Order: sequence, then C-alpha cells, then structure tokens
Amino acid sequence: MKNLDPTGLKRLHRDWRRQTTQRVSLILDSVQTPYNVGTILRTSAALGVDQLWLVGATESPNHAKTNKTAMGTQRYVEWTAVETPTEAAALARSAGFTIVGIELADEAVPLESVEMAGDVCLVVGHEDRGLSKEMFPLCDAVGYIPQMGKVGSLNVGVAASIAVAEARRQARQTAAGST
Repeated sequence: MKNLDPTGLKRLHRDWRRQTTQRVSLILDSVQTPYNVGTILRTSAALGVDQLWLVGATESPNHAKTNKTAMGTQRYVEWTAVETPTEAAALARSAGFTIVGIELADEAVPLESVEMAGDVCLVVGHEDRGLSKEMFPLCDAVGYIPQMGKVGSLNVGVAASIAVAEARRQARQTAAGST
C-alpha cells in the first residue's frame, strides 16, 4: 500500500462524487469561535457542502483566525450571512432542503436513525449553548451523535463533520440500493 499521488486523489474523489446527487448544506446557528467556523468550512469544502448559512453571531469566513483553520478552503463553499434562524431556515426550505438539527436534546434521536439520504440542511449551534430556542421548531428532525466515552459532548466542528459524513453515507447507501 502507498499514498495516492495527486492524480490518484483526483480519481478517487471523482468516483465518490459520482455515487450520489444529494445536496448538503449547513446552518451555523451562532457558532462564534473562528477556529470552529474554519474547521466547518474546511470539512464543507472536502465533503462537498453546497451552501452555508451563517446566523447571528457566527464568525465570518473572512476573519484571519477562521482562515488559519480553513486554510483558504472557504473559496470553495458558498456562504451567506443572515440575521435570524428563521431567515436561514426559510432560505434552506426554499432551496428544497430538509432541515435536521444536530443537538443533544431530550427528543433527539440517534443521528443514524434520522433520514438524511435526500437533500439535507444540517444545523449546528453555539459552542456552549447549542441550537437556539428559535431554531428547534424550525427543524424537521433533531438527531444526536451517540457517545460511548466519558466526555458528554463534542466540539461543534467535529460534530458538524460527523453529521455531514453520515448524511453522505446514507445517500451513497440509498443510491447503491436503487441501482
């Protein structure tokens, strides 16, 4: 086994992109730490997220500290700053997305149980407070990432990455079953 060269990487990524036509977007509900926003931007560029809606106090992708973590990948992701969760949800719905919140909440279900094989907009919230009270009723479903260790929560950038990867996995699995 050996590492892929640049041509091999391009072929691998092209093959993965062809496995689904699913669209994925994200709403960042007041994610304030620039490094977390940068991580989410980089994940979004790597996993083919179509759109980010940055709500309220979410740090700008143009912030120097955001760019340090994103490593310039924000140029590959469309993003729009909006004032309220309601505005972000309306834009996501009008673009044809189902809205799925990612949160440790009393009525949330394990993320793998949430139907995300279609066009999905995932919502992650503030580093300490999670999703805003305004965001919860705007979600079609709320899922959580099961954790078996001794730590009760994940960094928002890590949670967003896991959620996008799960949505992509479900879409590929559904596409493979329909062929």
